[in-house]
Amino acid sequence: MRFLLHMKISKLGRYIDLLLEEVINQTPPSGRRQNSISALAREIRLSECSNTRVVIFGGGTGLSTVLGGDSRIDEWLENPFVGLKEEFPLLDVVVCTTDDGGSTGQLLRQLPIIGIGDIRKVLLSLILRANLQKRYGLDDVSTMNLIRVLHAIFNRRFDEGFNDFRHVTNPFLSVARPLRRYCPEPLKTLFLTLGEYISPGGKGPVIEPGGHCLGNLILAAAILRSADETGCFPPDLNAILAGIRVIADAIGVNPGFLHPATATPGQLVLRYSNGVAVRGQNKAAITQRRLPIDHLFVECRDDASVSADIIRAIKNADLILFAPGSLYTSIMPILQLTPVIRTIRNNKKALKILGANFWVQAGETDISRHRMSRGFHVSELIEAYDQNIEGGFDGLFDVVLSANLEHIPGDVIRNYALEGKSPIYLDRERVEGMGILPVEATMYSPERLRTANVIHHDPQKFSLAVRALLIAHRHLNLKKEQTSSRPKVKRHKGMVYTDSPLFSSYHSEVKAMLSGKNFTPKSLGKTMLDIIWENRDIRIEHLKYFRGVKIVPAAGWSRSREWDNLLGYYEPEDGLLKIHEQAERDPDLLRASLLTALGESLLGRYIDYRQWINGEDISSWGMRRYEIRLRPIIDRACFLDDSALRCYLRFARMLESPHDPFTFGITLNDQEGFLPPGLLFGLLYAWYLNNSYGRIMEYEMSLLRWSPEKLIPYQLEEYNRKKELVRFFRNLVFMHKDK
Repeated sequence: MRFLLHMKISKLGRYIDLLLEEVINQTPPSGRRQNSISALAREIRLSECSNTRVVIFGGGTGLSTVLGGDSRIDEWLENPFVGLKEEFPLLDVVVCTTDDGGSTGQLLRQLPIIGIGDIRKVLLSLILRANLQKRYGLDDVSTMNLIRVLHAIFNRRFDEGFNDFRHVTNPFLSVARPLRRYCPEPLKTLFLTLGEYISPGGKGPVIEPGGHCLGNLILAAAILRSADETGCFPPDLNAILAGIRVIADAIGVNPGFLHPATATPGQLVLRYSNGVAVRGQNKAAITQRRLPIDHLFVECRDDASVSADIIRAIKNADLILFAPGSLYTSIMPILQLTPVIRTIRNNKKALKILGANFWVQAGETDISRHRMSRGFHVSELIEAYDQNIEGGFDGLFDVVLSANLEHIPGDVIRNYALEGKSPIYLDRERVEGMGILPVEATMYSPERLRTANVIHHDPQKFSLAVRALLIAHRHLNLKKEQTSSRPKVKRHKGMVYTDSPLFSSYHSEVKAMLSGKNFTPKSLGKTMLDIIWENRDIRIEHLKYFRGVKIVPAAGWSRSREWDNLLGYYEPEDGLLKIHEQAERDPDLLRASLLTALGESLLGRYIDYRQWINGEDISSWGMRRYEIRLRPIIDRACFLDDSALRCYLRFARMLESPHDPFTFGITLNDQEGFLPPGLLFGLLYAWYLNNSYGRIMEYEMSLLRWSPEKLIPYQLEEYNRKKELVRFFRNLVFMHKDK
C-alpha cells in the first residue's frame, strides 16, 4: 500500500470511505483498489487497541452515546457494553461543565458547583461489565440486573413540585421491587448514605427533589460530601474529582479517567449576528432566534482551573476525539480553556478526529451564515471553531468523520424535516481546502431506526470507524498539511472575567432584592424569580427601580391605548409594574408583560412632562411634533446616567433642542407612527432577552437580518441606528464586555 501514501486528499478520502463501509457494514468494495481495501479491512478487524491512549471531548447525549450507548433510553439495557469504552481501555473522557438547564440548572440555583448533568450521563454509559463482576463477584445475569437497577436510579426524574424525600433517602424506591435484591450491599449502603446526606436531618444542604434527576442528586451529594470532608466549600477541583471517583468506582467505571473540563463554574455567552449577546447555555435552545451565532465566550469570576491529569492525558494521547454533539455548547466551551487548547496543538503525534453530527440543531446550527434560510454544512462546523477558538482550527483536526446519509429512507428524512431538522451534509471540497481529510460512513443504528424511526449514532459502528481510521493512519498518514492561505478571521479569546455574581450567588441576590417588594398576588414573586433566572442578563441593579408588581382587573385598567395594546407597563408615580389580568392567564404573555414593564422601570421618572405640538402651532401643515422635557438628574431615579440617557434618546430618534438641553423632540407627519422612548425601551428590553417575548420588536429589528451591502441608503441609515441600539443595550444595559 506504499503507493497510497502520495494519494491526493480527495482520492484518499474516497478510499477511506470504502474502507469504512467494509469494516463497519461488511459492504465489499469494487474497482481496482478492491484488494488493497479488503486487505486493510482484514488487518483492522484483527487488530486491537488496548495500548492506544485516547482522549475524547464532549458533552450531552452525543458524548455518552458514542462512549457506551444512550443510557437514558430503555433500549440501552439490551446492550450496554458497547462503544468506545470497549474498544479503547485507555480512554480519558473530558466533559463540558457549562450545562445550566433542567435539573442541573436547579442545582446551580442552590449550590456553588459546576454543571454536573452531562457527567452523570457519561458515568452510566461508561459502566464496564468486568469491573462490576470483579468488584461485587457477580455472574452475567446478576450483572445485567444490577445494570437495570442503576439505569432506574440514575434516570429517575421527579415531577416539578415533588417533595417526598423518602425517594431521596432511599433511592431504591425508584427501582422495581423484584430488582432491588440485585444491588450489592456496599453499593446500597453508599446510595442510602448519599441520599440521607442531602435530605432533612442530613449533614449536607437539603435539596428538594422536585424537577430533579435522581442521578444528579446522588452525584451532587457525593461531591458535596467530599468537599465537607476536606473542609473545602464551595467544592474545589479535588473535592469534585473525589466525588466523581466515589460514584465511578462503585458502579463499575474506571476511576480517574472521567474528568470535568474545569472545576470553575462558568456561564456561556452567545453573541448572534445581529449583535445581541445573551447569557446561559439553555438560552440558545429556548429562544430560537433563527440567526447565526457569531461568537461564544465563557464568563467566569476566577481563572478556570484544569486538572493536571487532563493535561497529562492530552500530552500522551495517541488519538484525540471530538465527540458528536452540540457545536457551541458541548465541545467549544472546553476549547476556550487555554491549557487544553495549547496542549492539543502541541501534541503533534496524535491523530485528531472531529465527529460531525447527523442533524442540524435548533438554536445552534440551523441557520448558516452563507445561506440564511438553510442549516450548516460540515465545513461550517470547522469555520465556527476557527472563529471562536484562540488560534483557529490549526492543529485541532486531521480528519472529520461524517455520516453517510445515502441509505437513510426518504420517509425518515421527511419526518425529520417536518420537525425542522435537516442533515448536516459533507461538503467535501471545502473541507479538503482547509487541509482536513473528509470521510463518511454509514454509522446510524438500524435497530433504533426500526423500533423508534430515529437516526442516531450507533456506538459500535462509531467505535469501529474510529479504530479503522487509527489503523489506516499507520499505513496511509491521514494527517495533511493545513492551508495557511485561508482568509484571516477575527478570533476571540473565550474567557471573559466578570465581577457580577454567577448562578447560586446571582439567584440569592435576586431573591433578596425581590423579598423587599410587594407582589399582588404573592405568587407573582416566584414567577418573577423564575423569569429572572431564565434571563440572567438581567443585572441585579435593574431590580432597584420598581417597588412591586400588581395584577390589575380589566375594569381598573387605565393605561391609554394611544400608543399600544400591551398588557404590562411601569407606573412612575407609584413605582409599580402593572399587569393586565388577561396576561395572568397566559404564561408566555405574562412573562412578556413583566419583562417589558421591568425594562420601562429602568428609565424611572426621567420625564418632567410630555406634549404634542400640532402643525398649526409650528407654522407647518401636515406635521406634528412630540416633545419631552427631562427632570433634573437628581430627581430621575434612572438606571442610565445623564450621558447614557441622552445617547439612548438620540438612538430613539429624539433630537435635543438647540434652545434647551433638557428638551428632546421628534417631528412626524400627521399619519406617521412612532414608538415613544419609554415604550421603546421596555419593548427592546424584552426582545433582547428573549425575542419570543418581544414579537413587536422582532418585526421592527428584522432589518438586522439583512446584509448591509444589499440595502439602499435610507435602509442602511436605519440599519446602523438599530445596530447602535443593540450595541447600547448589550454594553450599557446588560453590561456585556465587547472583546
